[in-house]
Amino acid sequence: MTARGVGGRRRRYAIVGAGWRGPAMFGAPLLGRYADVAELAALVDVNPIRLDAARTLLGQPVAAYTDLGAMLREVRPDTVIVATRDDTHAAVACASLEAGAGVILEKPMATTAEGIAAILDAERRTGLPVRVAFNYRYGPYVGRVRELLASGAIGEVLSVDFHWYLDRRHGADYFRRWHRRRERSGTLLVHKATHHFDLLNWWLDAVPERVIADADRRFYGPVRAERGPYCRACDVRDGCEFSLDLAADPQLRILYDGAEAADGYHRDGCVFDPEIDIPDTMNVLVRYASGPMLTYSLVAHAAFEGFRAAFNGRTGRLEIEMVDSGPERDRPHDPILVIRPDGAAEREEIPRIVEDHGGGDLELLDDLYRGPLEDPLARAAGSLAGARSVMVGVSALRSLETGAWVRPADLLPAVGPGR
Repeated sequence: MTARGVGGRRRRYAIVGAGWRGPAMFGAPLLGRYADVAELAALVDVNPIRLDAARTLLGQPVAAYTDLGAMLREVRPDTVIVATRDDTHAAVACASLEAGAGVILEKPMATTAEGIAAILDAERRTGLPVRVAFNYRYGPYVGRVRELLASGAIGEVLSVDFHWYLDRRHGADYFRRWHRRRERSGTLLVHKATHHFDLLNWWLDAVPERVIADADRRFYGPVRAERGPYCRACDVRDGCEFSLDLAADPQLRILYDGAEAADGYHRDGCVFDPEIDIPDTMNVLVRYASGPMLTYSLVAHAAFEGFRAAFNGRTGRLEIEMVDSGPERDRPHDPILVIRPDGAAEREEIPRIVEDHGGGDLELLDDLYRGPLEDPLARAAGSLAGARSVMVGVSALRSLETGAWVRPADLLPAVGPGR
């Protein structure tokens, strides 16, 4: 079934989750760029205040529901876009599939092996499609890396070093919001790293076989005695470099300032709150079924934002680097360097795109709303890709508990090789 739906009519979408991501990333384009082939039929959120605010931001009347079941029965959308809190993804996706709607999931697909298994089972039983919105796959820079590796530019890949850095603006925000509780986000090893593990799985065209990890909370959490429950109620907010002023940001003010009256959720939580139970410094080793070994790290309190990676192959080494903040943010290109064992080197400069996840957002939406498009790089991610990326993070969390190597397929057989 194409983006034009059935019988030539526009395909009807419902968005579940009225935080910033759902309406801004997925909703507004449905009302504009894709209005010729798609319709935003409904918006759902359990918080009625935020739901009304999201409709205001969209600027057009959209049917609004606080009850998912009622929306599914009355609207009967073709596709449901799941942009809710991570730990609710599985329940929303399964309910939507059972009601006859295909599903597009914001990453991560779910936060637990049980949640992933439930979605895979519902997809199999209903025969309806599940897509995972891995927008990073669609950027031109990462696409070029995929092309080079697939073409054998460095021969068989033997090992990878991949390091992602979140600066103290972006990184801190995860420790203000609901993400700071493991039960809600699965930690950043699931919520954020699902992007990174998916990129690696896709670049290598490989299946993660075993995982071991170490992690700690070194920077955020109860390391300061001077703190408050959230920024607006904090006596020391004026002197805190992490203070967030919701009123200073029009979108945050509309969506979150006052919405806590409905559900008690404060968007400007203190990054030094004792309730924080996720790590901010993470290291993971992954062995792939086809042989490559991965060394991965994620730091949520770095002095700049971006990633660096190196692929070591039988006939050379490929080095890449993208930066989103810091002293090199304004450079016009991002480099790709291929180094030969004899010292010769080949360098490419890819025009850099800082916004929209390296330029991937619009390409992803074109594929979702107008697709399926031609896809020579196999960018479109289905449920198995979503499951495999999450299960690296879930396996890392199990490894933190046991101190041992963990096989993702032991926790969820469906993600094993040959599937």
